[in-house]
Amino acid sequence: MTVLAAWASHPGQSRGRLHAEEDGAARGPRDAFQRDRDRIIHSISFRRLRHKTQVFVAPDGDHFRVRLTHSLEVAQIARTVARTLGLNEDLTEALALAHDIGHPPFGHAGEDALQAALAGQGGFDHNGNTLRALMVIDSPYPRWPGLNLSWETLEGLAKHNGPIAAPAWALAEADAAFPLELDHWPSLEAQVAAIADDIAYDNHDIDDGLRAGLLTLDQLLEVPIIAEGWAAANQRFPDVAPDRLVGELVRGQIGMMVNDLIAETRARIAAAGVADAEDVRAAGRCLVGFSQAMQEAERALKRFMYANLYHHPRQLAAADSAAMVVSGLFDAYRADPAAMPGSWAERLPAEEPARSRHIADFIAGMTDRYAIARYRETVGPIDLPDAF
Repeated sequence: MTVLAAWASHPGQSRGRLHAEEDGAARGPRDAFQRDRDRIIHSISFRRLRHKTQVFVAPDGDHFRVRLTHSLEVAQIARTVARTLGLNEDLTEALALAHDIGHPPFGHAGEDALQAALAGQGGFDHNGNTLRALMVIDSPYPRWPGLNLSWETLEGLAKHNGPIAAPAWALAEADAAFPLELDHWPSLEAQVAAIADDIAYDNHDIDDGLRAGLLTLDQLLEVPIIAEGWAAANQRFPDVAPDRLVGELVRGQIGMMVNDLIAETRARIAAAGVADAEDVRAAGRCLVGFSQAMQEAERALKRFMYANLYHHPRQLAAADSAAMVVSGLFDAYRADPAAMPGSWAERLPAEEPARSRHIADFIAGMTDRYAIARYRETVGPIDLPDAF
């Protein structure tokens, strides 16, 4: 059993849940954060991640990552860091598993389309939608809406990237219902989950980009951190074919980033003099992060990936088609709400902005393939790129 550091989040000191639960409702010997993690894993929102875009829209290859597999990879990295630093591994895992639940179909292309559709009704933000999905929409319990997660889990999901000065409507509503101290930094567990997300996609997107043929090894070797990792892999395995060394490159880079992160975070915690989890929130700065050298190297890698993978012409063409599906569905349901399934049509609010937000709630929960099927059923035929 891991001994928690003084500045870790302790489940016995949780600020509780929005809706009080009877002691007898607990099923099995689990603490508050373990129950949060399990509720997330058993939720419909989490299951849908298996058919939501990570990088490649509706990928036709079995080996490409989707939101679900990405979230599992983030959780693995985050758990390792949390365990090493003496943080609460269960809370960290819960945050890592749930961090992408608010993404609509087709990733950022779908988000941009919903943002445009709701421009007059407060817009759309996937982070706020994560809170909305878990506190309002996904409601498997008979006595309250949402999953009724602990304050610490909701806080970590709301501001895992740091304090929020001007929350959009969905996050503002969540904060009004259960104040989350949005102007403070979150727990160390939330900070770990956030940077584990970066480590996962920084490196695994290299693997997927090469697999898809959108990146070449020669291109990648222009990035200093990759060139360094590739040289190390070749030194260790000089007689192995290049295609067999890609996995070693990715594993080596993840290990290098994790080791740097742990060392730098330990130094920051010591320098800040925090004594408990509340000191972390009041520290006024991020305590989990890379060293300056690693931060610069990681930013260079991100710039390369945006220029050469995320903004690749094939990716942009797929994103245009994806946005057309999402915006087309929104317009169709606005014109004819009865086209939505019965329960969604029956609960449609009469007034704006609630009416449009309700339609966006339905679309945001869709998987890629469900959205395409509903578009063809509701709007009409659509010519999609081969990736679909």
